Amino acid sequence: MQLQKELQDRTDVPATRKSLWSSLFGEMDVRAYTMVGALVLLWVLFGILNPTFLTSRNLSNLFTQMSVTSILAIGMVLVIVAAHIDLSVGSIVGLTGGIAAILSNWLEMPAIIVILATMVAGAVLGLLQGWLVAYKMIPAFIVTLGGMMVFRGVLMGVTESKTIPISDPVLGLLGNAYFAKGFGIVIGLLAVGFLLWSAFKKRSSRQKYGFEVAPLGVDIIKVSFLSLLVVSFVFVMNNYKGIPFPIILVIVLAIIFYFISTKTTFGRHIYAIGGNMEAARLSGIPIKRKTMLIFVLNGLLASIAAIVLTSRLASATITAGNMAEMDAIAACVIGGTSLMGGAGTVIGAIIGALVMTTLDNGMSLMGLESFWQYVVKGSILVVAVWLDISNRRKGVK
Repeated sequence: MQLQKELQDRTDVPATRKSLWSSLFGEMDVRAYTMVGALVLLWVLFGILNPTFLTSRNLSNLFTQMSVTSILAIGMVLVIVAAHIDLSVGSIVGLTGGIAAILSNWLEMPAIIVILATMVAGAVLGLLQGWLVAYKMIPAFIVTLGGMMVFRGVLMGVTESKTIPISDPVLGLLGNAYFAKGFGIVIGLLAVGFLLWSAFKKRSSRQKYGFEVAPLGVDIIKVSFLSLLVVSFVFVMNNYKGIPFPIILVIVLAIIFYFISTKTTFGRHIYAIGGNMEAARLSGIPIKRKTMLIFVLNGLLASIAAIVLTSRLASATITAGNMAEMDAIAACVIGGTSLMGGAGTVIGAIIGALVMTTLDNGMSLMGLESFWQYVVKGSILVVAVWLDISNRRKGVK
């Protein structure tokens, strides 16, 4: 009996440790935690190599720079999760940015009309490609590769290969405005309050239905850590000019699409389609309609990214959005989205976008040649895909 009790005690220890780990970190993909750790190491490394990197001014610029990639990555997650790909988003950014500049500069339309028309244009381009993929059964790779070339050519034609400046002050604010420091404090307090409320609601809900609840201390640690991140972010941004408007836009879009992908029937259908299309079809999921809608949303988000980029640059150029699709895809894959479909999160894509932008920003501050940025980012993308394939093979075995 004594021996049996000792053996039982020994076997209980790993289970307890596993439970504590699971309680602290949830079920998030290990690679997502790896990327967070890699991001911290990158910040420390670049901070040591160039003290300017960790200044409030540079970090504010870094978050502003990541906004375009983040917005594109949010839409790209949905496409990749559904087991498709979109190589045209960079050209959609360029074309819709050119449309915005033409409407504002040449036709002198009000800012609200320019914004709405640009978003409609992006959604229509996405609708066209989605229809070809979903209803004409043309592979997304081919459709969007053609779209990448066609849209870039149309941009060059409609703008006559000229740089079109943006002079509308309202449009200029969308990519360059900063919220007042008091607003940042309010946002920070609301975010901390939401974290507390969310943790309490989750605990009470699990207790109500008899599910296992993590120790109170674990939830306190998690909420404290996340609250510290929020407070630190607000403090650093307020130490410069305040929170940049593009980052607030990214946060809002991330919340909306996180809710769509995790809390709605549409989101569950996307994961089902990417995980096993035949099973999804037999379950009665309207695959064609859902697929087309995914591309519509992706085109819409690309047009929003175009508005932010055009505003930031105060002009539209024929090179705008060039290679942006590669950054968006890399951000998704680095953040844990599987190119095989069926797996990926919006939060992971945001982390991936931050990693990509950190590499660009840090290497630029170090004065490295631009070709090194392509070499490093391309290598990281290949490693991320290799890890994804390796993990899936282990899962199959």
